[in-house]
Amino acid sequence: MREANSIQSLQPGQLLARGVARALGSYGFVSIEEFVPARGLRVDVMGLGPKGEIWVIECKSSRADFQTDGKWQGYLEWCDRYFWAVDQDFPTDLLPSETGLLIADAYGGEIIRMGPEIKLAAPRRKVLTQKFATHAARRLQALRDPGV
Repeated sequence: MREANSIQSLQPGQLLARGVARALGSYGFVSIEEFVPARGLRVDVMGLGPKGEIWVIECKSSRADFQTDGKWQGYLEWCDRYFWAVDQDFPTDLLPSETGLLIADAYGGEIIRMGPEIKLAAPRRKVLTQKFATHAARRLQALRDPGV
């Protein structure tokens, strides 16, 4: 009952991000939501894989949400693979074919099309991995001790 109440309060994009995180977990990835890799950028979900690979997943809940996103190409230089996550009713023909595609809902997802791999330079990977870990640790601390 408690889970149903917490899911009902989430926005469509947040529901997609929840499912994406679950899907990434099934591939051995850990993930964080609303991550800022660089000033002026905020990715919906960033995944860190078992071999250190970094994926960016942008969640789009509607046609309008996709059409108003003018920053997505700026995320490409911050990941090894880039994906869109949409629900099963989204018109996927709108999405660029040279990007990955994940169909998701609040409970999971499936990779339909693997995004091309363009490996990050080692120094950028190191910085991103460190930022990822710091961000995740701060979020955990905030849950454990909200007053700090």
